[in-house]
Amino acid sequence: PVAFDASTLEIWGALLHGSKLVLAPPHSLSLEELGSLLVREGITSLWLTAALFEQMVATQPVALAGVRQVLAGGDVLPPSRVREHLARIPSGHVLVNGYGPTENTTFSATHSLRHGDFVSRSVPIGAPLSNSSAFVLDSSFLPTPPGVPGELFVGGDGLAWGYLNRADLTAERFVPHPFSSSPGARLYRTGDRVRWLANGSLEFLGRSDFQVKVRGFRIELGEVEAAVRLFSGIQEAVVLAREDVPGDKRLVAYFTSAESSVDTSALRAFLLQRLPEYMVPAALVSLPSFPLSANGKLDRKALPPPDFAAATSGDDFDPPSTPTQTRLASIFADVL
Repeated sequence: PVAFDASTLEIWGALLHGSKLVLAPPHSLSLEELGSLLVREGITSLWLTAALFEQMVATQPVALAGVRQVLAGGDVLPPSRVREHLARIPSGHVLVNGYGPTENTTFSATHSLRHGDFVSRSVPIGAPLSNSSAFVLDSSFLPTPPGVPGELFVGGDGLAWGYLNRADLTAERFVPHPFSSSPGARLYRTGDRVRWLANGSLEFLGRSDFQVKVRGFRIELGEVEAAVRLFSGIQEAVVLAREDVPGDKRLVAYFTSAESSVDTSALRAFLLQRLPEYMVPAALVSLPSFPLSANGKLDRKALPPPDFAAATSGDDFDPPSTPTQTRLASIFADVL
């Protein structure tokens, strides 16, 4: 959509460089239609959301590999799909992982990958662009050393003025720049947990607001998602805390896989070896693909409710039954 912030890159990135801008048909394209359009029009540069990139690599790999420059972002790029794409593209082509919140349009940092590049368990979001700045700060707004997680703060020429008619939210998210001598300089606190790598790139670790409380335990959903992705055959994973029945909040892991089927019992055993019992999802749901929003991003609200009755939840948890037990459970949850 033209109202989507990435459209500024798509439209002006082409026109200001003397390139032809190809407009897709106004209806929602199928993956097959998009693949055909790339080949027919000889597209050389393309922007995709992370979720759409994952689906195009899975269903239209040849068409996508023919695009000289593919930019993807808006969410975490699945390493397995990135490896597949890099293995197919010729030496002159590039895949760019683009990171940038709408509040600092369009990109704040990028990481370029080419054929033969090594991709580990995650794809870095790269280093700040020349007109952007990035700071990884702790809870006291002090810089964290390399390797230590913190919250990402960004600034630069693309920084927005704030939110329209939302002075309270503007003051909360757009904070005074602690390291600038320029009057009125500000940074945007992204809410993203990252860390500096030794090579000067940023690694995305998850959202700070993706911490949930289940059974009295605080859980980082990103940590559970990362563990699910480590299982052989898993392509992508999303973990939610669902409360389909009031008062009964449970973790649910949704995943896509390269295999026709995944042994969920083996996956559960795998997770129990790497995570505390309370962090292992109560239901493991395999999907052929993830639902996407109109902007091409993962639509978490459209993920189907699981069948908890059919799931092997291992739910032998005995909840606190007295005020003292409840208080003790809360204390341990705060410490953990």
